[in-house]
Amino acid sequence: MTKAKDSRLQLNQGRNLHRRGLSRRAFLNRSALAGVGASAAGGLWTSRAQAAPQKGGTFRFGIHDGNSSDSHDPGTYVSRQQIYLAHQYRSYLTMINPDGTLGKDLATAWEPNEDASVWTFEITPDATFHSGKPVVAEDVVNSLNFHRGEKSTSAAKTLLSAVIDIRADGEHTVVVELDGGNADVPWLMTDYHFAVCPSDGEGGIDWKSGDGSGPYKIDEAEWGVQFSLSRHEGWHLEGAWFDKLLMLVLNDPNARQTALVTGDVDAISLVDLKTKSLLERDPSIVIKSVPSAAAITMPMFCDTAPYTDVNVRNAMKLVMDRDEIIQKIAFGEATKGNDFHHSPAMPYFPEGIEQREYDPDQAKSLLKKAGAENIEVNLSTADSVFSGAVDLCVLYSEQAKKAGITVNVVREPNDGYYSDVWLKKPFTTVSWGARPTPDVMYSLAYAPDAAWNESHWQNEEFNQLRLKAKAELDDELRSEMYRDMALLARNDGGTIIPFFNNFVYAVRDNVSTGDDLAPSWELDGARGPSRWWFSS
Repeated sequence: MTKAKDSRLQLNQGRNLHRRGLSRRAFLNRSALAGVGASAAGGLWTSRAQAAPQKGGTFRFGIHDGNSSDSHDPGTYVSRQQIYLAHQYRSYLTMINPDGTLGKDLATAWEPNEDASVWTFEITPDATFHSGKPVVAEDVVNSLNFHRGEKSTSAAKTLLSAVIDIRADGEHTVVVELDGGNADVPWLMTDYHFAVCPSDGEGGIDWKSGDGSGPYKIDEAEWGVQFSLSRHEGWHLEGAWFDKLLMLVLNDPNARQTALVTGDVDAISLVDLKTKSLLERDPSIVIKSVPSAAAITMPMFCDTAPYTDVNVRNAMKLVMDRDEIIQKIAFGEATKGNDFHHSPAMPYFPEGIEQREYDPDQAKSLLKKAGAENIEVNLSTADSVFSGAVDLCVLYSEQAKKAGITVNVVREPNDGYYSDVWLKKPFTTVSWGARPTPDVMYSLAYAPDAAWNESHWQNEEFNQLRLKAKAELDDELRSEMYRDMALLARNDGGTIIPFFNNFVYAVRDNVSTGDDLAPSWELDGARGPSRWWFSS
């Protein structure tokens, strides 16, 4: 190959990398691997840099995982429909920026006391609800207290279990007092349940009306079908470039991708990885692939036979060939799991823990020890859980046969999966969104009283470590605690974690995004509709 041809090939490789929607940093790194020099790669990036945002148009996006049973109650948020919608029409104290850092939403500043047991948040005076009412400290206090107390049924109740008091100090200051130090409090406020709703004037909140202070207001609503929204001109932050939004629930992956190809929508929240290569051939479509702390889990009820025996639980983990699953199901767009819910994308990741590999012979030995040879179990799943969920379970069933385990794959209805199947049946498939810190994840899904303790796992040593780690301000000591917790979850817990999946979604080529895409949810941390714009 001539030098000129070789250079052209390298530059074409660089252009293809740019078109994948990578961040600038990832683009430069991968360009280097493709043989593109730093100066040439930088030039390619600059040549494709987005013009200044411009207002206008109706942004139509097709989403997966929406149910007719969903509602505006922030304590029940679980489906992508609820989460994506909440980030359009409601506000939070803080947000996760496109580059993964912590940013401001309603809070303009926050400050801890010396041991991080008291946090003070300053609220912007510029925010208003869609009804015209100003957002004040009382709204924030009541919205957070909605998830607290004995009568609260919120799934996020556990996240605020250490809170002693939440109070207003004037109209634009909120004070959060805890029973001990917690350095993660500002990050905690990004949790999608903690949307700020208008106070009802009696200590509660008005969530039923759908009033919010987010970038868009709801004009028409039909749960499980679609939502029409228009720009809130009183929004307190930059963005909301589109005049209107149309969010369509398209649970079927074929329908979702067909709508993108035909131009009926401008973006989709989840690409079917089996046909991703076909989408990539379409010059009018741009694939976005973002490594994240999102996870696919397969929880087993530890208080339900046969999973009451740790030997059975570990046998079920050992009969999963994660390499084959990532290759055939995730098409390489994932990070291998090790049966503890702590991603390399999170801080304090425990390095050096032995990776659990496929070992059906060891699984057989453990089953014999438990007196549970040749067991038969049911595994529930649905297409809406994630692209390839059913195929993953079928492949896992084949892998488990080598240990004499029969896994019957139960294909559940898409509609109502998270309300009727998850947390109700003893072995399921679940898609978890990314959380910013390990404490948030462990508090939601592993704490003994957590509403979403999906495996019903109870481990006193783990729970004590969780409380200590949360309050520990020494990073080195905190890292050691999270490593111990990871080992406990791996070796005793009831959750199989095949992989941490990339967020793989797609937009049409006239949709402009920033250089970075948030790793917290699909669609740029669920905020793409307020961050993106049409280039033409």
